[in-house]
Amino acid sequence: MPPPHPAGARQLRFLVVDDCEDIRDMFCCFVERAGHLTRPAVDGLDAVETLQQESFDVMLLDLNMPRMGGVEVLQWLRAHPDVAPGMRVVVVTAWTQQHVAHLADLGVTTVIEKPLRLQRLNDLIAETLHDLESPQPIR
Repeated sequence: MPPPHPAGARQLRFLVVDDCEDIRDMFCCFVERAGHLTRPAVDGLDAVETLQQESFDVMLLDLNMPRMGGVEVLQWLRAHPDVAPGMRVVVVTAWTQQHVAHLADLGVTTVIEKPLRLQRLNDLIAETLHDLESPQPIR
């Protein structure tokens, strides 16, 4: 079980995109128990529609989905840089080795392999909170 959400800490918004209902529900449950908000999406098309209406801090994205897969979502985001600026995209997939180079080209810096270890998701939440709360260098 994740640690409780610390009082006063920022509450993150997660978009959880996976066509497998059990995996989607598990991710949402874990993130919510950690004190953060979730919005499930059943596939990439659902995710793109949601991203045009709501903002998120993190998107957990499966690659292999019907209608619109994760790579297509990443390509869509690249073609629409005004949508979801600053959102951290985390690919969660069983097919990591096949896609690593292509995912890096699409700007993905975090890939988590299935089956997911909940400690890794907890670490991701902590890393994201730290990154968002750290002062950004002036460019």
